[in-house]
Amino acid sequence: MKSTIVLVLVALTGIAVLADEHPVGISADKAMALLMEGNQRFVAHKEIHPDASLERRHELAGSQHPFAVIVGCADSRVPPELVFDTGLGDLFVIREAGNVVDGVVLGSVEYAVEHLGVKLILVLGHESCGAVTAAVKHTSEAHITTIVQAIQPAIEESKGQAGDPVHNCVVANARLAAKQIRESQPVIAKAMLHDGVKVEAAVYDLETGKVNRLR
Repeated sequence: MKSTIVLVLVALTGIAVLADEHPVGISADKAMALLMEGNQRFVAHKEIHPDASLERRHELAGSQHPFAVIVGCADSRVPPELVFDTGLGDLFVIREAGNVVDGVVLGSVEYAVEHLGVKLILVLGHESCGAVTAAVKHTSEAHITTIVQAIQPAIEESKGQAGDPVHNCVVANARLAAKQIRESQPVIAKAMLHDGVKVEAAVYDLETGKVNRLR
């Protein structure tokens, strides 16, 4: 019983500390550090499941102040809130198959940057991505072709590289999506120049649970 109480107190302390580190307008570097710390907990299966309380839910009823934007894939195996061990109101998550970037995604990112003060945008690809696999195999099925076409530049970018073509395309696709966001005018490009906004890319490993940043 005593050990259970200690574990609960430790978890609650961790949640409080994490919440204290989420001020409005947190820097991109600090936001990335928080994401990586959360992913390390997830990989080690030592999650603290922060910001999931009733009080937190009530606090968020009036406003939100997420500390990072995640542009990820719709794949059910890659929920960013779990992968980064975060909770309600922590992440502004935008998900489309293949983590492709279109006008709706860019508009959503702009909203988070302009109106919510987010400084970090992370494009999160993942291994064994079905959308990327479909693009590599030149699948043409109804509206899936729209996704395949969006991933085509990554196929061209990774063509001829040694190793698994799907993995290579996943990496190229995440990098190109981040580049597309960085170069978006006028909001994102301006925010990067004047407001400390950063756009990065990473790939999630389905087996290990680890998020690997791309340089």
